[in-house]
Amino acid sequence: MNIDIGIEAKQREQIAQGLSRVLADSYTLYLKTHNFHWNVTGPMFQTLHLMFEAHYGELALAVDLIAERIRALGFPAPGTYRQYAALSSIKEEDGIPPARDMIRLLVEGHEAVARTSRASFTVAAEANDQPTCDLLTQRMQLHEKTAWMLRSLLE
Repeated sequence: MNIDIGIEAKQREQIAQGLSRVLADSYTLYLKTHNFHWNVTGPMFQTLHLMFEAHYGELALAVDLIAERIRALGFPAPGTYRQYAALSSIKEEDGIPPARDMIRLLVEGHEAVARTSRASFTVAAEANDQPTCDLLTQRMQLHEKTAWMLRSLLE
């Protein structure tokens, strides 16, 4: 059945491609955060363990919202590690970094998702796609705030 929501097919495709990058970044950050939650050690263990759990829990909910928006636009959502690796601007870590490096890497990850979301926002705004703009605004706000809070731990 045709999709007639007031956004041309080509624009919907461009928005879905941008959202697929946001999804890949978000899922990669989710996986990294969950890994760090399991493996963090040191004097800040309890604080970081709980903080990372809250962060990956939020990301788990977010990836579903992003994927569902891609589907609402009429395109398949990427859902494999191979697709995420190809689409994500966030790289996996080899080994288990020390706690302070975990924090720094997560700051970089949250900033990356904010940048990817901002780039996707421009495409959605040009298409007058308010639902996607709203979703991306919420994601940018959360990732910028989380990056700030994590950066504060490094000062």
